[in-house]
Amino acid sequence: MLIRPHDRGSRETSLEFVRGHGFGQLIATGRNRDFPVAVPTQYLLDDSETVLLHLASGNPVFRALRENPAVLLSVVGDWTYIPGAWKALDSEDPALGIPTVYYAAVQLRCTAEVLETPEEKLAVLRKQLQELEPESGIADPTVHEHRLREIRALRLTIGEVTGKFKFGGNVDEPHRSEVARRLLARDGPRDSAAREHLLRSRRGV
Repeated sequence: MLIRPHDRGSRETSLEFVRGHGFGQLIATGRNRDFPVAVPTQYLLDDSETVLLHLASGNPVFRALRENPAVLLSVVGDWTYIPGAWKALDSEDPALGIPTVYYAAVQLRCTAEVLETPEEKLAVLRKQLQELEPESGIADPTVHEHRLREIRALRLTIGEVTGKFKFGGNVDEPHRSEVARRLLARDGPRDSAAREHLLRSRRGV
């Protein structure tokens, strides 16, 4: 992933984004394959060093992991289209504005460990339920213990964290303020999150 200096996110900011989104693509290359295996999956960032998730036992990613435990967890979100005219101020010609897309993208390079014992799988399921619906009264997953053989859990130990937050960091303050104003006025389904990223970058957060 190409990252310009003004778009690079810190490890802390990148992990905060990953924690908040909770869904991404797990990519395993295996060895000597024509194509990697990419799995859309919900996950839990358990702490700053570990990701937990579970998948169906028949998922082809497990064969790739037996070949090579190195994986990439890719999380992308908060994207929105910025029309070219939004980047023109005062006497600048709106027709010559350059459109772009704002977005956040974080990639975690990890080492995967397959968890296969009932105790390990139950521990992961409990943590996920505690995160996703802590006060719902849902039964402990032991009530479905006979189905545990249908899943495997994964623990990903995080190594390198790469974050890109492309939200106008390369333009001056007046132009960024104008884009922020336009995002507020358009108020599309993704505009609020993009605007918050833009405002955070203006504050140097």
